Amino acid sequence: MSVPFPEPTSLVASHAEVFLTYLDYFRSVLLKKIDGLSEEKLRQSVLPSGWSPIELVKHLRCVEMRWLVWGFEGKEVSDPWPDRRDHRWYVAPEESLGQLVEDLLAQAATTRLIVESHALQERGRPGERWDGDQPATLERVLFHLVQEYARHIGHMDVARELIDGDVGE
Repeated sequence: MSVPFPEPTSLVASHAEVFLTYLDYFRSVLLKKIDGLSEEKLRQSVLPSGWSPIELVKHLRCVEMRWLVWGFEGKEVSDPWPDRRDHRWYVAPEESLGQLVEDLLAQAATTRLIVESHALQERGRPGERWDGDQPATLERVLFHLVQEYARHIGHMDVARELIDGDVGE
């Protein structure tokens, strides 16, 4: 799945579509960055912080779920933090990259449905995600997700270069 960079001069139907296009692009970059890594390299960290590429895939899927499903829509989620154990990112040995990528793509479809069914100015439902604060607007949540992806894709660029010399932009 290769998505072209969303050039600022590209015409888009709405502000919501700008956010969705950037999220689609960043997901495609993430998948490109993990492509070709062996199982060992996917689960091995090359950074002092200790995270691995497969953990980043799971983390980003969970971030979308936490902010949009559990947070903005206020839906019940049995475990909003399945990407964490002992205060760090975690992927169980039995979790496969294939399943995590499927989960990421399923979350992408859910994200699109949520965004397309709400106005950007709409506030999320009050709930546990907001720690008692007023819920954010959908626009603020999406802006947060775009920065989260951009930041972590930069991290993945560095990790991949350290793993095998493959460099990003």
